[in-house]
Amino acid sequence: MAGGAREVLTLQLGHFAGFVGAHWWNQQDAALGQATDSKEPLGELCPDVLYRTGRTLHGQETYTPRLILMDLKGSLSSLKEEGGLYRDKQLDAAIAWQGKLTTHKEELYPKNPYLQDFLSAEGVLSSDGVWRVKSIPNGKGSPPLTTATTPKPLIPTEASIRVWSDFLRVHLHPRSICMIQKYNHDGEAGRLEAFGQGESVLKEPKYQEELEDRLHFYVEECDYLQGFQILCDLHDGFSGEAQRNIYRLLNTAFGLVHLTAHSSLVCPLSLGGSLGLRPEPPVNFPYLHYDATLPFHCSAILATALDTVTVPYRLCSSPVSMVHLADMLSFCGKKVVTAGAIIPFPLAPGQSLPDSLMQFGGATPWTPLSACGEPSGTRCFAQSVVLRGIDRACHTSQLTPGTPPPSALHACTTGEEVLAQYLQQQQPGVMSSSRLLLTPCRVAPPYPHLFSSCGPPGMVLDGFPKGAAVESIPVFGALCSSSSLHQTLEALARDLTKLDLRRWASFMDAGVEHDDVAELLQELQSLAQCYQDGDSLVD
Repeated sequence: MAGGAREVLTLQLGHFAGFVGAHWWNQQDAALGQATDSKEPLGELCPDVLYRTGRTLHGQETYTPRLILMDLKGSLSSLKEEGGLYRDKQLDAAIAWQGKLTTHKEELYPKNPYLQDFLSAEGVLSSDGVWRVKSIPNGKGSPPLTTATTPKPLIPTEASIRVWSDFLRVHLHPRSICMIQKYNHDGEAGRLEAFGQGESVLKEPKYQEELEDRLHFYVEECDYLQGFQILCDLHDGFSGEAQRNIYRLLNTAFGLVHLTAHSSLVCPLSLGGSLGLRPEPPVNFPYLHYDATLPFHCSAILATALDTVTVPYRLCSSPVSMVHLADMLSFCGKKVVTAGAIIPFPLAPGQSLPDSLMQFGGATPWTPLSACGEPSGTRCFAQSVVLRGIDRACHTSQLTPGTPPPSALHACTTGEEVLAQYLQQQQPGVMSSSRLLLTPCRVAPPYPHLFSSCGPPGMVLDGFPKGAAVESIPVFGALCSSSSLHQTLEALARDLTKLDLRRWASFMDAGVEHDDVAELLQELQSLAQCYQDGDSLVD
């Protein structure tokens, strides 16, 4: 591991977290694959923050996510729990043994045809008997250490994707996947549907020891661990099932309160309009066509936002540590923040960044991604904003000498100044941190075809064919400590007070006491008060 890498350990807990994570890692992998493309800006993001180097049993250097994921039985499809990059001792023995060998193997799931090129070229023995490993960087943004010719991958159809492992195209370390065998991912029986069930699982010595062992493995090899980046399902027992609305409400409330108590910063991510019992329509993106009923679609959008708002602590130059980012956004007990994004950022050919920003007028530009309602009319206490994928030539307005600038933004001399000036105009006096990157967000297949008005470079073009091939896009993303959370958290508490817990004995039987619910309500209301709008930034 390169010194001073400022490592982050990612944890994915739950099946929808696995969907978001699969898109996230595919996007990181696609960015790594562009390391030798001279058209791309090099060195803006440091992959060593998220990845670790290692070696296979044959001495081949590998580069795998620093990741621990937990999911339920049946969620891996044809993916092996130990992964495919590091072969097991049985296979090594088979290679060493020159005599006859008969192997009997039962496959629970058919092989995924959309991942066969990936499996045969990246870390397994292919049909021609040659061991192949995918190209990897050396951790410093330089060209790959090894190169293997791979066929053009098949693109999975949406109907073929049942679980997140059906479209994950990144090899995982054998210590990454931790399966909970006592609960089923699918079916009517044996479901992990209540918060108390999830708590009980991690109190069992088997799972507690297994998780601690994996944490020690990854943490102890780090030179400078920034912290933990956790993707966690809130609607089920990892925090239950989304089909049961009351359980979803209880799990979300317990999950938010417990995560807030044990984390530096918590950000709900959802394309839904509400965290409470009353259903609200999903959010709308002007330049995306997505199906809100498909986890494959929803998780792709959330992963794209996540890939953008986490930029500050992944930068190569002048990074903001996770601790400092959390401290800036979570002062005075405000540990919960909202996310928002413009996907893709609308920059038409011939437009400059000032031109595009001025089109938003005084409205909050991004689509809300935390199920807290529209941000218009709410107060922002602090924000971290990232705009990426805008060509440097478009950062400022190219005015003819002697022509007065049409706005203060058009008078700025750098893109960074344009962005900072825009945020100051939108939220005067608000503590803001802004970053402007040349690097776009990767959306190459198996990312779904969601773009309604984008040309191939990711530029917004009116009348462009729906579903056109787009490989990278500009994205505008933000994390915000907002007064909208006051109403959201109070509404969540009100919905809980309306519940007759005697009707939901099965939830209580999973390990939750009536006193726990009373304490939960009190903590939700206290948290909500932190976001009550006032005349001062200090509560």
